[in-house]
Amino acid sequence: MTDRFWRKATLAPTIVVYAGMALFPVLNLIAMSVHDITWAGGAAQWRFVGFAHYAHLPDDVLLRAGVVNTLLFAMGAVSVQMVLGFALAFATTQIDRGRTFYRALFMLPILVPGIVIGAIWKLMYNFDFGVLNQLWELLGGTAQDWLGQPALALPAVIAVDVWHWTPFVFLLMLAGLESLPQDIYEAARSDGATAWQELVHLTLPLMLPTIAVTLIFRLIVAFKVFDEVYLLTGGGPGTATEVLSFTIYRRFFQQDLTGPGAAMSIATLFILALAIVLASAVARRRAQYA
Repeated sequence: MTDRFWRKATLAPTIVVYAGMALFPVLNLIAMSVHDITWAGGAAQWRFVGFAHYAHLPDDVLLRAGVVNTLLFAMGAVSVQMVLGFALAFATTQIDRGRTFYRALFMLPILVPGIVIGAIWKLMYNFDFGVLNQLWELLGGTAQDWLGQPALALPAVIAVDVWHWTPFVFLLMLAGLESLPQDIYEAARSDGATAWQELVHLTLPLMLPTIAVTLIFRLIVAFKVFDEVYLLTGGGPGTATEVLSFTIYRRFFQQDLTGPGAAMSIATLFILALAIVLASAVARRRAQYA
């Protein structure tokens, strides 16, 4: 009893500090979301408006575009990253020589700072001298304005995110694959199982917990995408690459609409939290019936 008490007592300060750091910004956002904040004489003037900002969210054209584009971005980028990351990790586990080299090679993009990635890819997408247009013209195509055409801008940003974050998925998948028990595979091979049967009936079912955790984490990060959009397109052309994080940034820092920006932030946070809870509940229920 004494040991349990002291364990809790020693952890209590850390828990209190962490809870304060996590809850205070959220509580401050909630307070701002129900106020109309203006500046006069160098001081903030708070006027209570209740849920007026939340009521106007469905009428916000930029927000609607941001929600649609964020969903498209998250589904497109994360699905490709999951498939490609698993394929690269699985292929790496089948290699005996040079495995360390391939690991280091696949991990390089995630080590590059976001500002550098934006500069590199913006040069590569350049209409006049970008390497992508040069390669495209060598193949017989015509130069494309990759970041200036509404139909191409969002896929171009998704491609950058895939290049940047696939190594993260690769790393988690590789760790999961290398931790699988080998005696199960030896028993399957002794029963005459083919490589495809091992993949479908052994590897994928055993990797489901790792796949689920990686998928949830990547979806959360994808919904918060900002740097690629800010550096490459600035939300344009028009609203073709407008995403939730960039819309909130516009409201807060470009238009000084603190209340509506806070309401958007709280709504986004609530939706993400609800999605995480539902996904966790579904994964837990499937694990119970598996």
